[in-house]
Amino acid sequence: MQDLAPNISSPESTRVFRVGAVQMIFAESMAANLGKIERAATAAARKGADAVLFPECATTGYAMDFGSLKPSAVDQALNAISQLAADLRVQLLVGSPVFRSGRLYNALLVFNRSGRLVHAYAKCQLTQSDRQWFSAGEDISLFELDGIPASTFICHERRYPELPRISAMAGARILFHPNAGMDSLAVSRKKRGGRDGMAVRAFENAVYYVFANSVGPQGQGKWSAGDSKIVHPSGKVLRIANNQDEATLIADLKMADATGRYALESLEHPRWLAAQWKRSDLDRRFENGRCHGPVRLGKLRASPLAGCAVEIHPAKTRAEGPADRCSFREALSGSPRLREQHSFFERCLRQELHPAENTLPKRPCFTHF
Repeated sequence: MQDLAPNISSPESTRVFRVGAVQMIFAESMAANLGKIERAATAAARKGADAVLFPECATTGYAMDFGSLKPSAVDQALNAISQLAADLRVQLLVGSPVFRSGRLYNALLVFNRSGRLVHAYAKCQLTQSDRQWFSAGEDISLFELDGIPASTFICHERRYPELPRISAMAGARILFHPNAGMDSLAVSRKKRGGRDGMAVRAFENAVYYVFANSVGPQGQGKWSAGDSKIVHPSGKVLRIANNQDEATLIADLKMADATGRYALESLEHPRWLAAQWKRSDLDRRFENGRCHGPVRLGKLRASPLAGCAVEIHPAKTRAEGPADRCSFREALSGSPRLREQHSFFERCLRQELHPAENTLPKRPCFTHF
């Protein structure tokens, strides 16, 4: 059979990447949550972490009245996190609400070692409580950490395996999953001790899986099971937190073990579908050992979004020119909808399309938020 391993040259295929996953008890104020983020990030950086993941809505907590949230408060918090990443020289992946064009999104933001915002993903599969406050994103995530392709999905989206699957097909070798549990106590207890089934995302895609959750009482009679974890591509749990305490998990990821094999084999069979993948740029996700931006289907490029309410200013300590300045307006690129793609698969499942007639929509499949 054809070798489906991605063309990732040394040192990426032989390196060890150290990740952290932070389990938080949310505080009652953004200032207190930022204090927790700073302490956990500092501890992880001292242990040599290359990247640190925080839970969903880590800046605010999840059980809050988001209608009272001000863009200026989010701006201040994210600028503080940007400066923190630069000071510690560590990549920070932080869940936070984000305002853009008058709408609020439930997002994960990725800051590089210089404090620059390099990726933002908006949760697209919303819960009923999410929909009270947040607008849905329309993208699938793909970004790089020190040259290693990675992806993210948020909380409830673990129930939608196509999100990590397509990302892994596109080259992602680490899946980051920020979470904020909001279950009844009975449901929360059933999830404890790793009984949440989430390790399967690592195994079915042959990639690493990093899960950062809140823990304990969340207010309104809701609980979070904790159990933050880091999982090997084999499905083995490398690190796991308990269901009561805050924790910072650290693990070394041997990237050679993250082959993405099963996801890549999906590009070959069934043949009628493989032909459609080959018409996309999924098979060109790597060039010269590096992944190049978001994967797109078709030739159209998404146009940038405008009117963002929050701007991240790079840390003053970083030597850079005007072209390197980063804002949300620059970092958040346009987002095509997936409805045409979904319609295509639905019609195939209903056998309304003969395999020879199957054609993918001539528009992008996904890009950055």
